[in-house]
Amino acid sequence: MIATAFTERVGIRHPIVQTGMGWVAGARLASAASAAGGLGIIAAATMTLAELRVAINEVQARTDAPFGVNLRTDQDDVGDRVQLLIDRGVKLASFATAPREDLIKQLRDAGVITMPTVGAVRHAEKMAGWGVDAVIAQGHEGGGHTGPVATTLLLPAVTNAVDIPVLGAGGFYDGRGLVAALAYGAAGIAMGTRFLLTRESTVPESVKQVYLDTPVTGTVVTTAIDGVPQRVIQTPAIGRLGNLPRAVVNAARFRRLTGASLSSLLREGRAMRRSGERTWAQVVMAANAPMLTRQAMVNGRLDAGILPTGQVVGVIDSLPSVAEVIDAVMVEAEATLAGLRSL
Repeated sequence: MIATAFTERVGIRHPIVQTGMGWVAGARLASAASAAGGLGIIAAATMTLAELRVAINEVQARTDAPFGVNLRTDQDDVGDRVQLLIDRGVKLASFATAPREDLIKQLRDAGVITMPTVGAVRHAEKMAGWGVDAVIAQGHEGGGHTGPVATTLLLPAVTNAVDIPVLGAGGFYDGRGLVAALAYGAAGIAMGTRFLLTRESTVPESVKQVYLDTPVTGTVVTTAIDGVPQRVIQTPAIGRLGNLPRAVVNAARFRRLTGASLSSLLREGRAMRRSGERTWAQVVMAANAPMLTRQAMVNGRLDAGILPTGQVVGVIDSLPSVAEVIDAVMVEAEATLAGLRSL
């Protein structure tokens, strides 16, 4: 076993986190990751409050190991979601959007560990100043929304800048990567694509095969989806995203599926429009880009959806179980450390 400040703080056996991927990280995947000794995270950003309650109940029925929930803090009912985590004794809250200082305090005061994802040193310093317990530093190699700095540069810079546990994300899939992250000062790794490509993942098998067939060079970072750089597999749908009528339709669908109010979507959209150089189509898409992911990840519609992924997709060629992934990472990490000691 490799014990770190993160494993001791959260109470897990292995320094491995399964990230909260929208439409992918449900109760089945999260419970499998936690039961195997890592930390599974439910992706609540694409769930209604009622669906989240059911998912938490299901995870707790499957395992008594710690797990987390990924929150979107701009949702109208985020207060109810936070209270649900507190009431049900959820161990950790991560965040799909920038967290608010008051929510961090409420969670921490109730004993819930808080862990945002950052893509820059200054963001890590700000979050640490607000009192978060840990951060995930995701480098450019990572999937979905991602920053411009490579993990090999971002991770050591963040570990140097803050004195809370830091997890590395972006490019991790094996035990050698875990050892590298530890060498950079991290307290563990967070993986998304590696867990998406497991037997417990509910992504359609045909879509998983597309992932397995994608080379390292088969991804693209684009702002066409929602105005923010996002790494996805290069598919024909990517070139047809900047369409305002389609964006408006998707926004309405997202509102119905997740219970988000129109006022909350408009409020978020106005804030993003003021803060950056975005078209109104990008603003609308930013509030409902998960709908494009749902088309692919739930409905299998590659012609109408997107496939968020890290570059690591190009070196993954199998669909093991979650337990097999975690066991293989830890066995290889121990062997790698032993090899280094012999030098």
